[in-house]
Amino acid sequence: MSERSPALRRAVAVRTRRITESAPFTAAVFGLILGNAVLLGAETYTGAVDQWHDLLKTAEHVFLAAFTTEILLRAAACADRPKEFFRDPWNVFDLAVVGLAFMPFARENATVLRLLRLARVVRAARFLPQLRIVIVAVGKSLPGTVSFVLVGALLLYVYAMTGWVFFAAEDPEHYGSLGRAALTLFLLITLDGLGDAVRAGLAISRWTIVYFASFVLLGSFLLVNLLIGVVINSLQEAREMEMEAETAAEPRRRHELRAQLAAARQALDTIEAELAHTEAGEDRRNPPPRPPTPDPTDTEAPRPEEPGRGAWLSG
Repeated sequence: MSERSPALRRAVAVRTRRITESAPFTAAVFGLILGNAVLLGAETYTGAVDQWHDLLKTAEHVFLAAFTTEILLRAAACADRPKEFFRDPWNVFDLAVVGLAFMPFARENATVLRLLRLARVVRAARFLPQLRIVIVAVGKSLPGTVSFVLVGALLLYVYAMTGWVFFAAEDPEHYGSLGRAALTLFLLITLDGLGDAVRAGLAISRWTIVYFASFVLLGSFLLVNLLIGVVINSLQEAREMEMEAETAAEPRRRHELRAQLAAARQALDTIEAELAHTEAGEDRRNPPPRPPTPDPTDTEAPRPEEPGRGAWLSG
């Protein structure tokens, strides 16, 4: 039994992997995700909920059962190497989203349950390579984004304090405190209301143009371009990771094909051995027929030639 167990797990994994990696399976799961999104959106309409409450509840149970079946199939596809299932972040995310839906605290809390159902919609990124690359890029850009936020916060603090010093008395609505000045300058980074701010500053002093011009140059152009550079670099790294994952999947696929070929050869050898054993058994049960024994009473049967008779006749 212990010898058959690895072979059985390998056979289950190979057959299930054919299903999970097929195009119809991917299309079906993607359709389920879209259907779940439509169902979740329909429940925001009070009239639809009051009229179709039982139908919507049944549809939710059907979707949950379908997603549970999908997770079980993906887990079975890694039956020969269970650690591979948990190495894929998408598998862990799917397992958490589906598994938490069965927890009592989630079933009893409508808000948590809706959030879990909403998280299923995010799973659509798994089947869209470009969207998956963007999500990975966003995750990889977080360290660079933190640095960008720190630099931006320092820039806002310096300019907000400068604005409070020079404009607090004349324009307390926008620069009356550090918080108001920081909010005003944060909006100026988007160039929203820049003209009004410049005109209000020129009414105070013509040197305020240096203040606003330097802030816009550093905040709107330099910092934003730095953020764009961080995101583009993260996108490039995400594409490289996707290509490496595809390249790493090729040897595994070749290994699986070699394993299938070896299993097919072993099965063929077993069939040939059983066939040879069956033919040998039939030969023992049905021996070949012996030649018939001549009957001495049969006058038509050829008699052996008497010695010397041929010589007498010839003489």
